[in-house]
Amino acid sequence: MNLTHRPRRLRRDGIRSLVSEVDLSASDLIAPVFVDATTDDREPIPSMPGHERVPVDEAVARVEEIRDTGVEAVVVFGIPESKDARGSRAWAADGVVQRAVRAITDETDAYVITDVCMCEYTDHGHCGVVEENAAEDPTLTVKNDETLDLLTKTAVSHAEAGADMVAPSSMTDGMVGAIREGLDGAGYPDVPLMSYAAKYESAFYGPFRDAADGAPAFGDRRHYQMDPANAREATREVELDVKQGADVLMVKPALPYLDVVSAVRREFDHPVAAYNVSGEYAMLHAAAEKGWLDLEAVAHESLLSIKRAGADLILTYFAEDVAQEL
Repeated sequence: MNLTHRPRRLRRDGIRSLVSEVDLSASDLIAPVFVDATTDDREPIPSMPGHERVPVDEAVARVEEIRDTGVEAVVVFGIPESKDARGSRAWAADGVVQRAVRAITDETDAYVITDVCMCEYTDHGHCGVVEENAAEDPTLTVKNDETLDLLTKTAVSHAEAGADMVAPSSMTDGMVGAIREGLDGAGYPDVPLMSYAAKYESAFYGPFRDAADGAPAFGDRRHYQMDPANAREATREVELDVKQGADVLMVKPALPYLDVVSAVRREFDHPVAAYNVSGEYAMLHAAAEKGWLDLEAVAHESLLSIKRAGADLILTYFAEDVAQEL
């Protein structure tokens, strides 16, 4: 037998790493940080092993822990001291994210990204101002255009606090254009915008809603987040955000939507981010606790698959663990 082509020749130690097509590094990763204005102590998040809510005065220490692993960027999520129907603490100058960001940017070299959404700040848990009687009528939803002004005020307040990048995640039509105009008008034309350009109404968000106290009090988010059945629609959504001035394009979740990550990578020249969400993190932890999977191995393989699909940046709860391994 004459086998001219033997791919196994390039799988031996020494050559194997030289011909690897994808490289994963700590600088590809973004670590989430949950800052809680309602607590004075760090509080573990039961559904997300290894993660905590931290009080504002612990935000710097938490970010320094992340930086020590080699991860350079963080995204800050806030749990406010109070909530109301319009989520007014989202853009307050003394809000939880604003206070944390000022401290983090003053005392660390981390690259600070902020989540721009309303669900953690509204008493109904939806990503904007809801229509009247929405609690009784499931056909009613968020008031899109009225929400744009609130998202813009929130993004500008984050930039004023020192955020290096803002990341609107509400899937509000026109949010990128409104926020870009608001940032430019307020004197922040150099603050980039990472849009959650294709964010699906996914069942994988459960642990995050525990962590950020942002579950809807009624109904769901199917009227403004994308249908998991739709891939072509993602291209249309992303294209709209590109036209409105998005600098980075996010796909969320990651693992169930690698086809979408790949399509966005092919169709657009912008940097592509993917959010390896809380449910993806939790299910691997659960399987590892049962002894069914090697957590370190599957965490690394999962992130490698996201990078291979085309993501330049990965927002992941595995950031610290994988960075230390790398």
